[in-house]
Amino acid sequence: MRVPDDLKYTSEHEWIKIDGNVVTVGITDFAQDSLGDIVYVQLPEVGATFEVNSVLGEVESTKSVSDIYSPIGGSVSEINEQLNESPEVINSDPYGQGWICKIAIQNTADLEVLLSAEDYSTLTSS
Repeated sequence: MRVPDDLKYTSEHEWIKIDGNVVTVGITDFAQDSLGDIVYVQLPEVGATFEVNSVLGEVESTKSVSDIYSPIGGSVSEINEQLNESPEVINSDPYGQGWICKIAIQNTADLEVLLSAEDYSTLTSS
């Protein structure tokens, strides 16, 4: 499983990429592999505000339906519209074209509790 070093992770298998005051959110390679073929993604609404660990959407696969949790508190500034037509992009490129949404950071302290790539690799290898 790929775990890029330049991202932060949650124990619920979301990743974030920090870019100034905005983070890009997606699900990890481990998560997409566990889910199997993704057939639908429920995206959040642009402008919606979320608390840390609140459900911001869901991913439906041929095996199950899983919630996507907000790794930080803030408001959604952009969603990946491509996933409406091609949700399987998450399977083929979870850290690139398969991103879910972008969230404007409400409190930078939220970032301090996220996992490093090394910590996430340890979590998923046990």
